[in-house]
Amino acid sequence: GRTVDIRDYKGSPVLVTFVYANCPDVCPLIMSNMRQARIDAGADGRKTKVIAVSVDPKGDPPQVVRKFLAQRRVAGFVPSLIGTRAQLEPVWKDWNVATQVPKTDPELVEHTALIYGVTASGELATAYPVNFKASDIARDLPLLASS
Repeated sequence: GRTVDIRDYKGSPVLVTFVYANCPDVCPLIMSNMRQARIDAGADGRKTKVIAVSVDPKGDPPQVVRKFLAQRRVAGFVPSLIGTRAQLEPVWKDWNVATQVPKTDPELVEHTALIYGVTASGELATAYPVNFKASDIARDLPLLASS
């Protein structure tokens, strides 16, 4: 219901990821691990902002996304960017995220599943693979916060 602009978070480290609510595997794991990383990083974790961008415009209406965020226990600190394909495609392009819906399984959305670490000064500093450990990000959050 509101616009999210990463520039508004300057001064805080930001983690950006691309997920969808009906994802059967990696998306719930990504969100749960990012929650844990924020906890493990203490004060720097509490300063960290997380932005989740939908890769499934049709399958991510507000009520579905709210439920997904609540189930992952990240509601309240993770704004989720949802919208039409036309609204989201420029964001995907800016972050080099590829999405594809397999014809054999239209409920599945194949997508780039990296987590991007942005410094407090607004610079893209790192990308974490989908199999990251919460401790990897927790270790880096003080560095992202001080940069």
